Amino acid sequence: MKSSTTYRRPVFRAVLSTTLVLLVAFTGAWAQSDATTQSFTASDGVEIHYLVEGRGDPVVLLHGITGTAASNWGAAGIIGRLAEEFQVIAVDQRGHGKSGKPHDAASYGERMALDVVDLLDHLRLQQAHVVGYSMGGFITMKVVALAPDRLMSAVVGGAGWPSPELRDDAMFDALAESLEAGKGGGPLVEFLWPGGEPPTPEQVQAIGQAMVASNDQMALAAVVRGMAGLDVDAELLRINKVPTLNIIGSNDPLKPNADALVDVMQEHRLHVIEGANHMNTLNSPEFVDTVRAFFIELCNCA
Repeated sequence: MKSSTTYRRPVFRAVLSTTLVLLVAFTGAWAQSDATTQSFTASDGVEIHYLVEGRGDPVVLLHGITGTAASNWGAAGIIGRLAEEFQVIAVDQRGHGKSGKPHDAASYGERMALDVVDLLDHLRLQQAHVVGYSMGGFITMKVVALAPDRLMSAVVGGAGWPSPELRDDAMFDALAESLEAGKGGGPLVEFLWPGGEPPTPEQVQAIGQAMVASNDQMALAAVVRGMAGLDVDAELLRINKVPTLNIIGSNDPLKPNADALVDVMQEHRLHVIEGANHMNTLNSPEFVDTVRAFFIELCNCA
């Protein structure tokens, strides 16, 4: 299941108006249709909320930082599309949405991956497919390492190998400090910026504040401080037996993390969406079509 790709430096062509439209799509409201909202208490006492829609093999969805189950997966139409054939369980991860928001970094990192195991235990599910995007993708990688027996498959979107060598610690430190000071997500805006020209300070400020408008910034800072707890050792990748699909935009600054898995991780397949960046990959029809085809291939139920 291995494939290779040639790395190219990101070439960002989107303009500010596109960025703002995508931001609204990620943070806007979503009509929950047939989804039901439920919650459970994780093994460390934090309350975790999630949405359930559809019937069939279970698929757990893990959103990116500052997002929610509804804003990341619902607004992109992915919950509805997958719910046509699967039971979709979309989580508000701790520190986000309706879930608990502890302010200590020790409550995040690996603990966010263990929430997935706790969720499966709560639902009495032995296994599930898990799909994560951005931060959710790195969490999915940690679940692959910690609890491979609980996974039918893993889909890692907008992310790749969580490791010290590939992590931009300076950016994460700046982001945590900005959030702790109540100044929003500016450093993340600069890191993920999809424009050909660097953003102006005014653009960074406006978008950075919009990203965290409905969030607890101290909780988000703790999430960022705990990111190192998601690191995965290379040896666990070499012995991996979980079918893993990695989807990344060709212009995503996190593409090197995805490329790094190709020659290390067993049972790994890389799918690159040409021309896509970190902000619009999730909204591409190619993303959900590729995920659905991967699941159908695994079950041989086309």
